[in-house]
Amino acid sequence: MKQPAQALTITIVQTDIYWEDKQANLDMLEKKIRLVKEKMEIVVLPEMFSTGFSMKPEQLAEKMEGPSVKWMKKLSASLNIILVGSLIIEEGGKYFNRLIWMLPNGEYGHYDKRHLFGHAMEDQHYTAGNKRLIASVKGWKLNLQVCYDLRFPVWARQAYSLKAPQETAVQEPEYDVLVYVANWPESRSNAWKTLLQARAIENQCYIVGVNRTGNDGNDVYYSGDSMIVDPMGAVIYSHGHKEIIFTCSLPLDKLTEVRSGLPFLKDADPFMIGN
Repeated sequence: MKQPAQALTITIVQTDIYWEDKQANLDMLEKKIRLVKEKMEIVVLPEMFSTGFSMKPEQLAEKMEGPSVKWMKKLSASLNIILVGSLIIEEGGKYFNRLIWMLPNGEYGHYDKRHLFGHAMEDQHYTAGNKRLIASVKGWKLNLQVCYDLRFPVWARQAYSLKAPQETAVQEPEYDVLVYVANWPESRSNAWKTLLQARAIENQCYIVGVNRTGNDGNDVYYSGDSMIVDPMGAVIYSHGHKEIIFTCSLPLDKLTEVRSGLPFLKDADPFMIGN
């Protein structure tokens, strides 16, 4: 089974967010990131990091050529990092909760949140995406998702295509790391932590879940609880309530050990994820 070539370094930014104040958030985040002393490769920000989880896209949305994406490009290039997080984006007259995967050379990929949180009426203000984004770096593959997507295991499931119905050999896993950027309230933090571990176990992958802290403009409190989980579901790192920046190197040997020693994925039911 083919494996990534070397360890992957992830930096998670768990922070409070100024409510619907884009410039204040961009200034705050840049200051914090530039103060990091450790070597950084991929820096992950929370969901809607420039505004908080707002249902006012008509007022707050930007184009892909707007100031927040430009900020991501500039900071990524300046620090030679991959920068990840979601923004409120308008495209073709529709609004998206869009995760951006920004490379230092200015190229980027994006993923529009598939599962919109109806309880907060997100589905009434935003358009759902229908395609996953699996990005590659250093031989690693990362599946990038947003908050409420965590509750839907099929959307995250390692999918395999078989050459013929009678074939039983499993092809390579689609990805090695599953990333969730979130604004997940403390009132449901037990579900957040449990589901992150479950997604790691069932997909035999690392999990990186990055959540915000503090109260938002609707007086909803977020306890953070950002987590990094290994492919067996063991928690490598978790921190609640406080603002933190944490850098972790994901070891290749753990991924190799789990997948080769416990090859559960080869026994999975084959299927393809459609729209």
